[in-house]
Amino acid sequence: MTDPDTTAMTACDVLIIGGGPAGSTAATLLARRGWKVVLLEKAAHPRFHIGESLLPMNMPILERLGVLEQVREIGVLKLGADFPVEGGAYNTFPFARALGASHGYAFHVKREEFDQLLFEHARSNGVDARDQVQVEQVAFAEDGGIAVHARQVAGRTMDPDAGVQSFRPRYLIDASGRDAFLGGKLKLKRKNQRHQSAAVFGHFTGVTPRDGDNAGNVSIFRHAHGWLWLIPLRDGVNSVGAVCSPEYLKTRQGDSEGFLMRTFASVPAAQDRMHGALLVGPVHVTGNYAYECTRMSGHNWLMLGDAYAFVDPMFSSGVYLAMNSAERGVEAVDSILRNPATEAATLAALERRLTRGLDEFKWFIYRFTSPTMKSLFASPRNIWQVEQAVISMLAGDVFDNPAVLRKLRVFRVIYAMTALRHAPSVARNWWQRRRERRAAFDGDTLQAERS
Repeated sequence: MTDPDTTAMTACDVLIIGGGPAGSTAATLLARRGWKVVLLEKAAHPRFHIGESLLPMNMPILERLGVLEQVREIGVLKLGADFPVEGGAYNTFPFARALGASHGYAFHVKREEFDQLLFEHARSNGVDARDQVQVEQVAFAEDGGIAVHARQVAGRTMDPDAGVQSFRPRYLIDASGRDAFLGGKLKLKRKNQRHQSAAVFGHFTGVTPRDGDNAGNVSIFRHAHGWLWLIPLRDGVNSVGAVCSPEYLKTRQGDSEGFLMRTFASVPAAQDRMHGALLVGPVHVTGNYAYECTRMSGHNWLMLGDAYAFVDPMFSSGVYLAMNSAERGVEAVDSILRNPATEAATLAALERRLTRGLDEFKWFIYRFTSPTMKSLFASPRNIWQVEQAVISMLAGDVFDNPAVLRKLRVFRVIYAMTALRHAPSVARNWWQRRRERRAAFDGDTLQAERS
């Protein structure tokens, strides 16, 4: 291995780890502001990634980037989301009903196509964008200087014969997604103790679509241990997945496809959609799904998107939160590079804003499988425009719309009042979830001690 200390350094204003939606968006916007940007992605584009569903609030960002029409060409139109009710029926929440909605639609995309589009767009905007280059070391000096050392990837591992690529950025952005590079290095990453989950997912053909305008809906079903998703993609492909408790995942026997199909079979309405479906490609399994870092930033560095926190993808918020954090992060980094004395206040304000929006999604996610939430989603009522506010949340409008935030507080009051009527079943649900989280946490702790 080449000694990093003897390798010539490439100076740049900003180095970004990770060429997904957050990293490519931030790189493009910073380059447009005149900064010299290096973007490093460890995989080769195109590469598989889960999380194919965008939100309406993504659309203005795509417009500002100048790629909305390109995304439209590779996407499937998404006009809303649907949730089951008794008897196999479902309720649709159309985005056009959101409060003050300017974009009543979004798209589902194959992430390998979407991410490659954004990565190449960053390169066309003057970014030094390199894929198959993996960061292996970041060194922080006492004076605030940063040295980043990376290596060319061969296949899925770093090439030991390749020379080290070393950089000295003025600012470092971690957009490494669920790798959470800095979160791991600085020991900031923590499990989300309120909501532990795992996921099993794959791509299928032959899934029965919804009818008419609902054909592009993301469909969400509850099962006894979590929830299921069906997302229509191009060319007759659907993204199909089950999010479940870690304890339920441990009951998996045999192959992962069989486990996924048995979980769908436990929900008749979901099973009906999967009748005759055929798997195309591998089934993926991931655990430790939800986490967060204890802070988002430090002197001369910042985390964006999933590198900072990852929540259950129930409401398709991942790509939007990543790109929204990228836009806001660019404003912060641009301001700091021009006036370093503002760094502490700028980063604190950024973290407060992004955490506040993230918390809106978390509140719903933590309660989604409860009897109370099931009742409210099965029979939505637009008292004081509360239903429209919930649709706005589903559309991603949780940051800068005071009317939406006020109505969501009213929804919380309605939830609390409804919960009183469901108190016995709510208590049982809470106790079961608490036991599962505790068992999963204890099991992981024991395994860590043994290793």
